[in-house]
Amino acid sequence: MSSETPDSGPDQSMLPLGPDETEEPTPEASTEAAPAPDDPAREAHSSAAPAAPEPPPPGPRVRARPASISDDMITVEDHLERILRGVGPLEAYDQPIVESLGLPLHENFVAPIDLPRFANSGMDGYAVRAEDVKEATLETPVTLPVVGEILAGSARPFAISAGTAVKIMTGAPIPRGADSVVPFERTDGGNARVSIQESPAVGAHVRTQGSDVQAGDLVLPAGTVLGAREIGLLAALGAPRAKARPRPRVVIISTGSELREPGTHLDYDSINDSNSYMLASAVREAGAIAYRVGAVDDNPRSFRKMLSDQLVRADLVVTSGGVSMGEKDVVKETLSALGTVSFDKVAMQPGKPQGFGRVFDEQKPIITVPGNPVSAYVSFEVFVLPAIRRLMGRTPYRRPMVHAVLASDLQSRTGLRQYVRGVFEVTHRGAKVTPIQGHGSHLMGSLAKANALIVVGEDETALNLGDTVRTLVLDRPF
Repeated sequence: MSSETPDSGPDQSMLPLGPDETEEPTPEASTEAAPAPDDPAREAHSSAAPAAPEPPPPGPRVRARPASISDDMITVEDHLERILRGVGPLEAYDQPIVESLGLPLHENFVAPIDLPRFANSGMDGYAVRAEDVKEATLETPVTLPVVGEILAGSARPFAISAGTAVKIMTGAPIPRGADSVVPFERTDGGNARVSIQESPAVGAHVRTQGSDVQAGDLVLPAGTVLGAREIGLLAALGAPRAKARPRPRVVIISTGSELREPGTHLDYDSINDSNSYMLASAVREAGAIAYRVGAVDDNPRSFRKMLSDQLVRADLVVTSGGVSMGEKDVVKETLSALGTVSFDKVAMQPGKPQGFGRVFDEQKPIITVPGNPVSAYVSFEVFVLPAIRRLMGRTPYRRPMVHAVLASDLQSRTGLRQYVRGVFEVTHRGAKVTPIQGHGSHLMGSLAKANALIVVGEDETALNLGDTVRTLVLDRPF
């Protein structure tokens, strides 16, 4: 069980690490617009006006701007903070407990009943009065008449008198008058009469009422992330639903006239659409619901219509491609005209061209990322994943950094924060990370080999073998 602090704005994990700091299933949709979810509570939530983002924390956040960043760029932190201030946690509602897996509880859960709810047997055996068999041993057993049998779930009360025993199964209620249970293996297993071969202590093998949880106990505080064990506890306490923020519904749109669905015919200048599959999978790994629209061609009218049609099922839209400086950058061209989406050059590599804002009457948030696959993935890790976690009410928003020893030299371009693909591992000497050769933002092979991103600061130009570096370890739960 883990507990998360209530979110009330960008958390401290947004701030860059200092040099000495160390930190540690939903179906895919088709390209057609889908109806609202079947859950009535979620449907009501969806049809309501979009919730206004939570107010930002008081006072401006002051952070040093690296001197090497040019004036026409913004920092990673500034863009991330803009996104986190522009999306607010989704409204919580009661939902089936199994559907709440991986979501934080919105409010304290107080036990409504005792666990166990009644005193019951912890073993298959015989319920007796300890006083009646206090002299019993293997050599000198005590024999008692068996006056009945109690099975779990038999739903009838039972009582015994002095000098008698009752056969009892695990989980069955202890009969009135009995105070201990003798396991079958310490008896001769008799039915009419039983020979008791040991003297049990009072309370032996008896699960007393409320010995695990008592009614009124705070068992799961607000912010607890519901895992299998917590959901099991809720079910044991008779709670079929839990109040939590819903999984964000994230619509994924790739843009580019050259893109084709994998498995279809490729023209000499066309390529498979990998981004929508990669980003939809990353959304699902983050615990959200992914609606993969697929590829839209470089036609502003087509893109605008597709985007408008998809907003009915979106808490967040993520597009890839069409945000750079070209004449056919359809996302930037279409959304800039709205006046509600800003596009900036962020001082990072890969992933420099970024955009964020809200679109159309629904004012749904949209994050636009570059089309090169490595740029798209890094942008997801740095910007989209924190937005999803904020929508879910989960903190920290950003993946924690770890420190690792660099396994080879690394060169970097000044003025940009580099996210270098690498292989992270823990050896008997500690954590180390090895850069993967080839830094092109189109190199999917090297991206698939990587399990980490080495973070190189804007003012750093070279890192050497043996240096300690900040590392984002991918695929690690947090």
